[in-house]
Amino acid sequence: MRPVAMECPVCGVEVRGRFHQTFFQMLDAEDRELLEKYLLADFSIKALAEETGMGYAAIRSRLDRLIERYRRLKKGDEQKKAILDQVAAGKISAAEAAELIARL
Repeated sequence: MRPVAMECPVCGVEVRGRFHQTFFQMLDAEDRELLEKYLLADFSIKALAEETGMGYAAIRSRLDRLIERYRRLKKGDEQKKAILDQVAAGKISAAEAAELIARL
């Protein structure tokens, strides 16, 4: 699925089109916030620990979970593409593809 509409929460203007969504946008707000803080800390766990007051082990654990979530999103997308390729090649039906994708 791809986003096809965007809306301004302030004025309500809606724009329709084909928008690209990255895996980063699919992460939850908490993971995106951690990733942004880590980026702004020059990818330094030590600097991030100083900024947030969290310990090194807690940050490392959260980063490991974030990395695993990202990998799962990427793998799921690759699996969906492979299933859709099978439909395009006539190897499976659209109904079979829908069932396979639902199980991912």
